[in-house]
Amino acid sequence: MLKYLKKFKKSISKKLKREVKEISYQEIKKDNYIIIDVRSRKEYKEGHINGAINMPLSEIKLTIQQIDKSKKILLYCQSGLRSKKAFKILEDLGYDNIYNLKGGLENI
Repeated sequence: MLKYLKKFKKSISKKLKREVKEISYQEIKKDNYIIIDVRSRKEYKEGHINGAINMPLSEIKLTIQQIDKSKKILLYCQSGLRSKKAFKILEDLGYDNIYNLKGGLENI
């Protein structure tokens, strides 16, 4: 029973840690964020948030290493799904000051 409770506690801790922090587009202006567009290069070229860096989701594990872990990072994509995946990847890599643009570009 004790073994089961320890496993359960560990599982709950992981789920709590992995809650995606989301902010609205209006909140971006209140603070300084490194803004990362996780869409494809083609999508980025078709339009993006001013000042955003393009780091496609498929490459983010390699390219994110150039970003300081202490900086506030805002991730976005078209709808918010890919950026949520990127959020989990960054969290697993030790980044903790990360945010997801709620609803992605579709919500702007």
